[in-house]
Amino acid sequence: MLENELIDLIKDIRQKKCESNSIELKAAKSGCPKLYDTFSSFSNQVGGGTIVFGIDEADDYNICGVYDAADLQKKIMEQSLQMEPVIRPLCTVVETDGKTVVSAEIQETDNFQKPCFYKGAGRLKGSYIRVGDGDRLMTEYEVYSYEAFKQKIHDELRTADRAEMKDIQTTSYQRYLLDLKDKKPNLSELSEEQVNRLQGFSANNKPTLAGIMLFSDFPQGFFPQLCITAVSVPGTELNMTGDVGERFIDNKRIDGTITQMLDEALVFIRKNMKTSTVIDPVTGRRTDKTEYPVVAIRELVINALVHRDYSIHTDFTPITVRMFSDRIEIENPGGLYGRMTLDRLGKVAADTRNPYLAAALEIMGTTENRYSGIPTVYAAMEEYSLPEPKFENDRGVFRVTLYNKTKTTASKLPDDTEKKLLVFCKEPRSRAELEKFFNGDITIAYAMEKYIHPLVEKGLIRLTIPDKPKSKHQKYYS
Repeated sequence: MLENELIDLIKDIRQKKCESNSIELKAAKSGCPKLYDTFSSFSNQVGGGTIVFGIDEADDYNICGVYDAADLQKKIMEQSLQMEPVIRPLCTVVETDGKTVVSAEIQETDNFQKPCFYKGAGRLKGSYIRVGDGDRLMTEYEVYSYEAFKQKIHDELRTADRAEMKDIQTTSYQRYLLDLKDKKPNLSELSEEQVNRLQGFSANNKPTLAGIMLFSDFPQGFFPQLCITAVSVPGTELNMTGDVGERFIDNKRIDGTITQMLDEALVFIRKNMKTSTVIDPVTGRRTDKTEYPVVAIRELVINALVHRDYSIHTDFTPITVRMFSDRIEIENPGGLYGRMTLDRLGKVAADTRNPYLAAALEIMGTTENRYSGIPTVYAAMEEYSLPEPKFENDRGVFRVTLYNKTKTTASKLPDDTEKKLLVFCKEPRSRAELEKFFNGDITIAYAMEKYIHPLVEKGLIRLTIPDKPKSKHQKYYS
């Protein structure tokens, strides 16, 4: 960065008095600290990050200056050579308040080279990821996720040891073969064994996970937790209860093949969401309008089933559907795959984690496999005048949230809401107190997304328990 940009960054840090997911502070007034963890985490996160040396977080973020700018840069470069792949920090030096401050910008590593790790600790113990304002050791699963992409490992092709070929040669399998030969005539002359192998349904004369999940009469007999768990709760949080103390309005485990789970999940969701009757003022015809657009729900459930991680690391993790009074959450194991990032979601063609499953479901007419799912969700929510879907990619979990408050309701809040909120939070406030502050004008979930989280990102609101952002005892203060 330019010198004036670093000076502006220093002013911003001192005003906000906090680090962030892209800013790490090191006093470095008596020597160069160990940087391997931060080198790794910034290299592995989208957009990289910047380390600023010469600001003392323990001394109210005052400028302490570095011990020796030239030697510090030398030590930074020496440590960067211990990373795999080697990183190339870009250093900037400025004088401010009579003291020297140094910055080191760390660029994001290419996805094909991730995870970036400290060679002295090895790939498993030297790979880090940025969480909030701290560096956290990657789990074995997170490291594997990068390796699977680099090595093009398709976990859908792993075999089910207890299964036999007859376990997938069901009625649905026979229908698929007819559809396949109709839509792909070039396969019609191949033997059934060849078709199974080429389409990813068998390997070494054993059924694969893909074959089991598509055609078996009961896939969960071989993979018990590759299912959907669905709940509908009476409030806005899982720990809330209804008027007579009930924890769940509805609660179901959904088993079956991928297409069966899709159908049953849609039945569950339609059963548990509100439906209103709308009268057309011109024609007088009455139509039913569901709380959420069904077409959007369908696309999101399909995405969860097709793009979830099917590796051994997630064998015991089902897809979850959670219905609250103000929103619905659909969550699957396996974060965004390959080169996809949240800001590119639905805008460019994605790397496909499970291409054989996706191709088979296209033949079966369940999905188009044309990367149109996310744009369809956005369009459907817009048509319903509902807020845009919220997508989250969090340490091996992908989550989508749809809110049921209309845009017009959410926009009723006055322009000075943020200022009033900062005044209200001069004392630490719980989530329940924040909900009362908004007085029912918007849901607390939407308020957290629209106001609280952005203010936290800006450093204007802080957490009383920063190491556990989802703690039920969490409070927020300005």
